[in-house]
Amino acid sequence: MGLQEEVELLRNIPLFAKIEPSKLKLLAFTSERLTYSQDEILFSQGDAGDSAYIIVGGEADIVVNTPGGPLVVATLKQNEIVGEIAILCDVPRTATVRAKTELTTLRITKDLFFNLVIEFPQIAVEIMRELAHRLEQTTTKLREAAAIAQS
Repeated sequence: MGLQEEVELLRNIPLFAKIEPSKLKLLAFTSERLTYSQDEILFSQGDAGDSAYIIVGGEADIVVNTPGGPLVVATLKQNEIVGEIAILCDVPRTATVRAKTELTTLRITKDLFFNLVIEFPQIAVEIMRELAHRLEQTTTKLREAAAIAQS
């Protein structure tokens, strides 16, 4: 995939939709393209977080360790971003991310990510929207799990 194709790909991600093409070109150029085999781990729960990943192709499972064993809580598809919580909050990885299929990602380092947020406050707004949406989904799942546990 060439630089122009990566720029087009980044433009399809809601987080980056409003960024001018020249900046997207820089992002595509400075991010690292990584490929994973099915079942390969991108990072593990508890690891230090130094980058976020944009899914370019394939799917990835988000797995959380529970007392009952590993639990898949979500599956990510093309154009979704993962790993940003650890770099935004400076906390260990909150989950394990494992390739569900063959997976291609763009890895964005912490420094690059923060430079983007500083330069484009709109990205910060999009991140807040995405995190609020995920929190709402998690809260709903917890409510459903609690209802099942009580019945």
